[in-house]
Amino acid sequence: MLSSIFTATFAFGASVVAQSSSSVVCVAGQCLQGYSNTTLGATLSASGISTEVLLLPGQYTSTTNPELLHELLTSSSAKLSPSTGFGNSSTGSSVALPLNIALQPGIAIYPQAFYSGQGSYSGLPTSPVGNTTIPFTASSFALSGNVWAAVSAGSNSRVIMWNSVPDVSQLPASASGSLSLLNLQSSSCSPACSGNGICSASGTCQCQSGFTGSSCESCSSGFFGPECQACPSGCTSCDDGISGTGRCLVPVVSNLPSSCNCINGECGANGQCTCINGWTSASNGTQCAACAAGFFLDTNGNCEICQLGCQQCADGTGDCITCASGFTQDGNDRTMCDSIPQTTSNGTACPDGSYGAGSTCAICSPLCTTCTGPNSNNCVICGSGTYKFNGSCVTTSTGGVCSGSNMIANNNKHECDTCGPKCTTCQISNFNVASTVDQAQCTGCLPGFVLSQGKCVTSCPSGTFLSPQDNLTCTACSSSCTSCVGSATTCLTCANNLLASNGQCVNSCPSNTFGSSGACTPCHPDCATCSGASFNQCTSCNKALPVLTSGRCLATCSQNQYFDTTSSTCQSCDSSCASCSGAGPNSCLACSSSSQVLRGGTCTSAGCTSGTSVVPSLGACLSELVLVSPSGTSSGALPSGLSTPTTTTTTQRLQWWEILLMALGCAFIFVAFLYCWRRRARKQRAKDTAAFASAKALHKQNWRWRLARFGERLFGHNRSPRPESEEIALWKLRAAEEARHHKEMDKLIGAHEYSRSGSSRSPSPLPSFHPHKRRGSHDYSDANTLSAGSMYSQATGVVRSGPEPRQPVKSNHLTSRFSTTTLGSSAPKKPNVLKRQLTPSKPPTPAEAYAASVRQSPEPDSPYWTASPNKGGSRNPFLK
Repeated sequence: MLSSIFTATFAFGASVVAQSSSSVVCVAGQCLQGYSNTTLGATLSASGISTEVLLLPGQYTSTTNPELLHELLTSSSAKLSPSTGFGNSSTGSSVALPLNIALQPGIAIYPQAFYSGQGSYSGLPTSPVGNTTIPFTASSFALSGNVWAAVSAGSNSRVIMWNSVPDVSQLPASASGSLSLLNLQSSSCSPACSGNGICSASGTCQCQSGFTGSSCESCSSGFFGPECQACPSGCTSCDDGISGTGRCLVPVVSNLPSSCNCINGECGANGQCTCINGWTSASNGTQCAACAAGFFLDTNGNCEICQLGCQQCADGTGDCITCASGFTQDGNDRTMCDSIPQTTSNGTACPDGSYGAGSTCAICSPLCTTCTGPNSNNCVICGSGTYKFNGSCVTTSTGGVCSGSNMIANNNKHECDTCGPKCTTCQISNFNVASTVDQAQCTGCLPGFVLSQGKCVTSCPSGTFLSPQDNLTCTACSSSCTSCVGSATTCLTCANNLLASNGQCVNSCPSNTFGSSGACTPCHPDCATCSGASFNQCTSCNKALPVLTSGRCLATCSQNQYFDTTSSTCQSCDSSCASCSGAGPNSCLACSSSSQVLRGGTCTSAGCTSGTSVVPSLGACLSELVLVSPSGTSSGALPSGLSTPTTTTTTQRLQWWEILLMALGCAFIFVAFLYCWRRRARKQRAKDTAAFASAKALHKQNWRWRLARFGERLFGHNRSPRPESEEIALWKLRAAEEARHHKEMDKLIGAHEYSRSGSSRSPSPLPSFHPHKRRGSHDYSDANTLSAGSMYSQATGVVRSGPEPRQPVKSNHLTSRFSTTTLGSSAPKKPNVLKRQLTPSKPPTPAEAYAASVRQSPEPDSPYWTASPNKGGSRNPFLK
């Protein structure tokens, strides 16, 4: 396939040469106008822009310089026309950025240097090229990335090309001359493909027919040998594999008994099974699976006939279960039934050969030894040379086969018996009255069985082979073979410690084979010599795969190495070479420096003109691809923007991870601020608490207390809560008791005001007429509070006509439950428990003295609605 493509395309490419014309050729970052025959790449054009440019291989984005190229790339009407081999987009298709201009996997050939003229392209082959060589004529050629080509050039029979060559004449002397393509593959497969596969651009090995495996290193099932040939027809399975011999192990058998639900019979065209003698259908429906009446199953799996005169006998032993009419079971041998003696009517016994006929004995038929009547059908024991078959006496052939059947004569039973397990026909050589049934030899077997020493077996035993003449008989191998195939002298294994090689017995294995299990097994086709059958057990390699690495034979060394035929090893190229054909700086095939080009196999300074540089992957200056008109001649007006850099400002959208990082940063700052604020608040609270405790003398920070706090900070223990003093506990108890008392008093006063006896009015939603106190301040010293006038009287000035019940007024003041002298009040006073002064009293501060005077001064008892205590000093508008 590859050869036909190359022949057609290269011939066409050599005959057509593009005409030189003024054009603009661009690579990312620079453009040049002039005359060029280069046809490598793709032509870019846009409506509204008069100039079209030829884009060389590379990547182009929306920011690519110069301005002319930028305008074309970003134009909404930009169209791309790829040249041969660059068909990654159809002709006239729109441009999507970033734009990659690249040669498709393969090779492009050009009839002129610097990729000029009408190019021709060939993709990677789909199957190994093999030993085919394809001559081609080219002045330059381009290789796509990750593709290598093995070529035969000049005196060097095999050179590996990894890079594009702008001028074949500049190759080293060892690689110059007529070129022939040997192989073309991608280098993206790891591990490398074997010689029976080819690496595709996707990085997978494509195997030729019959091969399989990730590296195409083994034969598929049903294929054998170094070439992975198909097993012979007529075989269900053969000795397959890359080291297999292909001999048939299981031949194809038609009309197997199992194909028609049969065991001991032959299937017919109608799907019915014809049982061999002695067999019939079983109770479960399987055909030819049980012994017929008058037969029993012996220990060999064969249905034998019962003894003479027995109608039914037991499997295994043959003991008679039911005797025929005129017979009785033998007292000594339970397998036999004895005939009842013939007598006359008066009881006289008749001799053998006669039978009782009334009062006399009559002679039996000449075919009978004993009988019960005059005809041959009345024989009990047939005469000499005849045997009982279906109630009659029949003769036999010279092989002992009963006439009209496939059964064999049994001299012991005087009957026709079955041949043997799986036998369809049989015979006894030189049969006579002294022959036994054990001497019978099968001559035919059921489908799926073969003949071996007169028995039907599933396969030929060791030391024999299946005769190809009838595919039935197992034939012995010659004395020199312990196993053979096809013929007695085609040995698979040999006697006397010899090795079998190609059917012959030899003392040592020839080249390209190795000894294993008494035979010389071929090496893997990748190897010249080997230590085993695998493709990674090579000890030397052939010319097509010359590189021996870790037991494998590979096609190439790495890109910066060459294969040294003298030492059969890979050697490093000179540092100036990206790839090479030999040692030294004058054997380069491509240059490693981007500022150098190839000149006669040596990498020299490029010396590009017109401000250009070496085009990546092409190995030539842009000025070499475009011929600029000499000074003083005009080649047309220069297109605007040809050398002007692009000055575009682009706003780059944030990536998702950038947004995520910004959000996480803001969250971190917020959490840090919150943490610092809360820490400051805690410190401030701790400071206030400490100041309060110090002012109240709640903590006596003596040296013991300071030592305990220092130990807690030193060892990281939390400070245990300080037990409350007795004074603080009593303060809390007193405050809770007073709160409960005040609540009960509020309920009592409310019930008095809104539950008058004899009055039907509901509780008023209006506020109380009692003078308002500050919350938490209760004064029960006024005796008139509970007997004041009703709200009606105070609001209207008219005395209520009905009686006003009054609560009894207590003469004594409400005292505290904790003191017999102190009034209940919410004012913070230190309790005196059990008349014991817990702490020494301190003189009050001026603020405390003033608060005490305010609490003790009586407030005016005036109605809520009629009088206001405000005299104008308050700014509350509702109290004015």
